[in-house]
Amino acid sequence: MKIAVLVYGSPTASSAAATAYRYARAAIGLGHQITRVFFYGEGVHGASALAAPPQDEVNWGQRWQQLAQEHEIEMIVCIAAALRRGVLNQQEAQRHGKSAANLAAGFELSGLGQLADAALNSDRLITFGG
Repeated sequence: MKIAVLVYGSPTASSAAATAYRYARAAIGLGHQITRVFFYGEGVHGASALAAPPQDEVNWGQRWQQLAQEHEIEMIVCIAAALRRGVLNQQEAQRHGKSAANLAAGFELSGLGQLADAALNSDRLITFGG
């Protein structure tokens, strides 16, 4: 089964990112394919390269990066939600006159069309957060 995942919740303020990650790992373990993970709303904070959680906490951004590399999963971050929350790639940082970019490697900024495409081309769209 092809599954797309939508993450709404902040990795620090809700359990949405952790639950989504565990779901994706379990689905892959059962032989399903995660086609795309789309980060929206507060979920975009998981794509920041500047997050530095304490050593005794999980770095969910790194976990998502590892999962994406291991299983060739697209990690799409809603560009409008990201810009609003200060998560920028190099191109957007330059366009908006910012001194630095902070989008972590393996994540890509894109629009809601990518979410619609994921929903259309997957058997299921599973959402986490609210």
